[in-house]
Amino acid sequence: MSAWLSQHRAALASAFRRLFVAPMSTVLSLLVIGIALTLPAFGYVLLDNLRDLGSRASGVKQISVFMDLGASRKEVGEIEGRLRQAAGLGWRFVPREEALKRLQQTEGMAEIVASLPRNPLPDAFIVEPQDTEPAALEALGKELASWPKVAHVQLDSAWVKRFDAFLRLGRLALMMLAGLFAAGLVAVTFNTIRLQVMAQAAEIEVARMIGATDAFIRRPFLYYGALQGAFGGLLAAGLMLGGLQLLAGPVGELAALYGTAFALQAPATSGAVVLAAGGALLGWFGAQLSVSLSLRKFD
Repeated sequence: MSAWLSQHRAALASAFRRLFVAPMSTVLSLLVIGIALTLPAFGYVLLDNLRDLGSRASGVKQISVFMDLGASRKEVGEIEGRLRQAAGLGWRFVPREEALKRLQQTEGMAEIVASLPRNPLPDAFIVEPQDTEPAALEALGKELASWPKVAHVQLDSAWVKRFDAFLRLGRLALMMLAGLFAAGLVAVTFNTIRLQVMAQAAEIEVARMIGATDAFIRRPFLYYGALQGAFGGLLAAGLMLGGLQLLAGPVGELAALYGTAFALQAPATSGAVVLAAGGALLGWFGAQLSVSLSLRKFD
């Protein structure tokens, strides 16, 4: 066991040395890997922020339940009781008096409201379901509309469907982009390792002559590919955070112009870990493929 560990330590140390033997080549390779991982990761973060912005938008994925104007307090209380018993629903009651006050506070509406002979607004419930899938929202809207003394149920289901379809399309495009850049990362690692194997062909021949196994020869290259991918992933995380910092100010100003407070949310620390682990895995795979094919030439 100690011999196995010492072999891995030696292979890891050799991989670290190779990273610093040609610093310019290493920096360029890390930049290529970092950019390849940054673009899909940055797109995913922006899409996640867009989904959060859409869920915060006024009226989005909410159902407004308007009572009949002739509904009594008892009948309104019955609807309130049904909402309390329903699972997975958040809701709040908006009495007609409060709705009229809000309307009166709207610019240009005070005189119009004052001229009305009576309050034309009904009592209402604002329902916020946990399940915000378009099909579930439509089904819930139909159920609420069937309740007694409910005059109208308002849900912008078309907008919700369009927004949901846009997010699905964005996720699919990101998956395709991530697949293309992952293939590019493997290709970069493959070529880098192939050049190193060719440069050390004489050493590999001697090592084989004295009984070195393919696993022993392959190990430093695999560690090198994994380290290169991991450092590239960390670089991608840094580039992504830098990009978010640059965009944070303009996005906040744009949101303020539309009367809302919104700030781009950076991913958690686990995001950098995922990028580093993904880069290491792809780097290891590219190195494994390259060394396995290259060693066949020595048979």
